[in-house]
Parts: sequence; C-alpha cells; structure tokens
Amino acid sequence: MKQERVEKLFQWIDDTSTVISEDLNITYLEAIAETMDVLFNGQPFDDMGDSLQTFLTNELVKVKREEFEKEEIRKAVQLAILKGMKGATQQQHLITPDSVAMFMGYLASKLFEGKESLKLFDPASGSGNLITSVMNQLDMSLQAYASEVDPTLIQLAVANANLQKNEIEFFHQDSLAPFLMEPVDFVLADLPVGYYPDDAQAARYKLKADEGLSYAHHLFIEQGLNYTKEGGFLMFIVPNFLFESEQSKALNAFLREHAHIVGMLQLSDSLFKDEKHGKSILILQKKGQETKAPKQALLAKLPSFKNPNGMADILTQMNQWFDEYKRTQL
Repeated sequence: MKQERVEKLFQWIDDTSTVISEDLNITYLEAIAETMDVLFNGQPFDDMGDSLQTFLTNELVKVKREEFEKEEIRKAVQLAILKGMKGATQQQHLITPDSVAMFMGYLASKLFEGKESLKLFDPASGSGNLITSVMNQLDMSLQAYASEVDPTLIQLAVANANLQKNEIEFFHQDSLAPFLMEPVDFVLADLPVGYYPDDAQAARYKLKADEGLSYAHHLFIEQGLNYTKEGGFLMFIVPNFLFESEQSKALNAFLREHAHIVGMLQLSDSLFKDEKHGKSILILQKKGQETKAPKQALLAKLPSFKNPNGMADILTQMNQWFDEYKRTQL
C-alpha cells in the first residue's frame, strides 16, 4: 500500500465532494457518498446538471479506481469522512480509529485461523470502516452483513464497500429490531454507548433496565449473541466502565450464562482525549455443546500503537496465548 496513492485519492475525493456539495446543496458527508458512487459508476449520473456532469467527466480522467488497492481506497475514504465529521456535530457520526480497526482484523485472523469461509455481521456499521478493514485482513471466503439506522452513514457504507469490491448485505434499520438473517460465525461492532430511547423494543431483551432507560451497548451485546452461532465469536469495542456501571450486575450474570469471556484488551489512553472515554476490545465466545472457557482469558492493557517495541512485545505474548488457547480447545 502506498501512502502517496492514498493521499492522491483523498485529494480527489475531497475536491470532487466539495464541488458536488455546493452544486447539489447537500452536506459534505452526503457528497462523499455521491462522489464514491460516481467513481464506482465510471461516469456522472444523468440527473445531475450539465455543468456538474462536465466537471465530473473531466475529474474522472484523473483517477482510475482499478489503480488503487482495497486498503488504499478504504483509507482515502476514511480521511474524507473524518474531515466531514469534524463539521458534523452528531455524536453517532464517529469513526473507529484506523489502528483499532486494523488490530481487530489481526485478532479476527487469529480466532479464525485455518477456516476456509466465514459469515460475519456488524450490527452498528456506521460508514463501514471497521467491517471493511477486518474483511480486508481475512484471507478466506467471506459472507458479510451489516446494519445501520443513520441514512447518511449507510449511504457512505454502501458506496465504500462497492468501491473496495467488498460484498456486504446491508440492513437499513434499527439494529435492535429483529433481523431477517441466519446466525453468523462472527459478530463485530464498535458499540454505540448510551441510553436506548425505544422502551417497547428494549422490553424484548433480558438486559433491559428494571426501571428507566436501558443501555444501548448492553442490548447490542445481547442482540449480537442472538445472531451468533453456538461456538461463534463476538468482538466489541466497549467502554472501560462496562462492568462497573449500575446495570452491569445483570450484564455479568447474562454473560456467565450465555458466553465465555475470551479476552478484554484495554486500548491505550493515548487514543482518547479523556480517560473516562477510554475503550477496550471485548472478545466473547457464545456457549455451545463443545465450547470450553479459556484456561485464562486474554487480559492486557495495550501500549500506544505508535510504540513499535511495546506492540511487538504484546503481539508476541498474544500469539503465544492464541497457540495455547487453540490447543486447549481441541
């Protein structure tokens, strides 16, 4: 992957999106989705005005999507989306940090080493950065599903997946409503943290609050388990206080009954502006007839991703842990 190609494509997406945004009077984020669709289509769309069509036809001569690798496209799109999100104030318009998405891809490749095919699902897919990053690191046949309620984000995610040639079936719905989907081998998500406003929907869940609003992140964990096969794995980005909040007693009891905690990896504080917004990666396995809890869960506090020596040490320890874990699961 070449950084200069990422920068070239980002610059092209940025320039084009800026013009589309002004011409069509839409937000920069919505314009990124239009830009990606135009690039994927290879020509402007007929319903665009003449001057915009002329501009886009000239711009399309400057880049060919075939010259970029999947990861170069993903990173360039991510840079544009990050720029767009600086202007967007909505809390849910956040993107999983690249280093974390890459690291989750590494963890997934260890969990599913040797598998020839995999069904995976991201119930909170946002702009599709996390799921496409993980897919790009898995060397096997993939069947992917993703859900997102926000119309702008799902538009971005679909365009993003198309450009990277990642086949993903998207659901545009409330991710805590039921899905028309068979259970999968692997559920992954950067969980939305906070209260879930729909009490009627929350009432379907064992982890609903006894009184007041339920935690969305707890309901997402339960929903994830609903759509995981027995023995399948789940990997979530969760707040560090997950097991310390007033509703965590119920969560603990629920997880003991339905899952094995495989690991909890605390992300470096350097990724977060404020310690109280710190996050961890939680790895679960859904209990089944053949499953066993790991002898010892994988627990670690990760160094900064910018510290290569610290990361090399921790990866060596983690690779040893995975080897041991695989042996005990046989």
